[in-house]
Amino acid sequence: MIYDVLVIGSGPGGYSAAVRAGQYGLKTAIIEKDPKLGGTCLHVGCIPTKALLHTAEVWDYFKNPEEQGLHCQNAALDYTLVSNRKNQIVSKHAKGVEFLMKKNKIDVIAGYGKLKGKGQVEVTGAGGRKTVEARNIILATGSEARMLPGLTPDADRILTNIEILNLKTVPKSLLIIGAGAVGVEFGSIFKRFGSEVTIFEMLPRLVPVEDEEVSKELERSFKKQKIRCETGAKASNIQRFNDHVELDATLSSGKTEHFSADMLLVAVGRKALTENIGLETTKIELDRGFVKVNAYQQTAEPGVYAIGDIVAGTPQLAHVATAEGMVAVGHIAGKPARPINKNRIPGATYTEPGIGSVGLTERQAKDAGYTVKVGKFPFLANSKASILGSHDGFVKIVSDARYGEILGVHIIGPHAYELIAEAVTAMEAEATVETMMATIHAHPTLYEAVGEAFNSVYGLAINA
Repeated sequence: MIYDVLVIGSGPGGYSAAVRAGQYGLKTAIIEKDPKLGGTCLHVGCIPTKALLHTAEVWDYFKNPEEQGLHCQNAALDYTLVSNRKNQIVSKHAKGVEFLMKKNKIDVIAGYGKLKGKGQVEVTGAGGRKTVEARNIILATGSEARMLPGLTPDADRILTNIEILNLKTVPKSLLIIGAGAVGVEFGSIFKRFGSEVTIFEMLPRLVPVEDEEVSKELERSFKKQKIRCETGAKASNIQRFNDHVELDATLSSGKTEHFSADMLLVAVGRKALTENIGLETTKIELDRGFVKVNAYQQTAEPGVYAIGDIVAGTPQLAHVATAEGMVAVGHIAGKPARPINKNRIPGATYTEPGIGSVGLTERQAKDAGYTVKVGKFPFLANSKASILGSHDGFVKIVSDARYGEILGVHIIGPHAYELIAEAVTAMEAEATVETMMATIHAHPTLYEAVGEAFNSVYGLAINA
């Protein structure tokens, strides 16, 4: 049998691409090396992490019930039950992916897929080796956590996103190297669960990809929560002992300080899984380990596409992988396929306060030559934020002063990762600041703050 589409990897990008191919009537198969479908995002990434973050948010209410006018005696965190809930959510959605494969008549091939050239993929699994042929192949092999040189992750002291999700208890103290989304999210989780948390970041600020004002606000809020943040810091001399870890950190002040904690989380980025998948048998080109593609996700090898974390030039986000999968399958099927617009990709970080962003930061817009006009609105002045008791943060609009074009929107505050959706839609529809000023926002809602921020661009916010 020769498949129309053969997908290697069943993460969000891979399984979504397979589903869309099935919807288009293409004979499709998906290859997965792990026991369950769903990839990193479902099993050791987005989904279990956000389940823990939700529980941390609920636990905050139990720790401070009087703020809600409630009395709650003897509240206790049972981390075993917390972990079980997280695992149940993951299991439910893994079964959901299996159901989608059956519903869309997609063959699931268990094993490790490796390109052999000329539309062939060698699959090595429990039943030995076999060769599968396809007219089109989509590489969706994903990524893994980068580890610092000389370190090896283990079950209870030196952790990546995988090991920390399998902890049986909450550590009394946790050191985190890396203040990207993974580092700050786990810092936010375990501080609220009771850990003493210290975050080290080599760059000058937390969440370095975000707007500078967002980074400053997150650090301010984290320090208020008693999360120690050391930016411009470099960790060295990391040592693992039976019951703790130690390291030295050269701080931004220039002095070196010694740190000791129960555990260390290494969150310094992710490595594309492009080794040992047979790229040498093809014309595929790499850029620092990432696959080069054109606007339709095509590689330099005819009939081979790449999506998701292995792609050069797009962020390693599950929703990016899914969108790229839609582009690739649309192109294969001869259907309408709009290429990814990098300035329309939302970012979402589920800390407390949360972060949502899309488009250019203020600095990027200025560097690109725009005459920038900025509007800001604080959640302190939003009635729904008062009801929630979550006042930190703001909505920031970056616009072109000449035409009112929306260049970027940056939100830090309650449910920012949900609120950013309006901005993404507005930018995709090429709405202007004036359009959004005239858009009626329901009251009382958090997203009123987005409307007020658009008004603020012209100094016309009502409540600030």
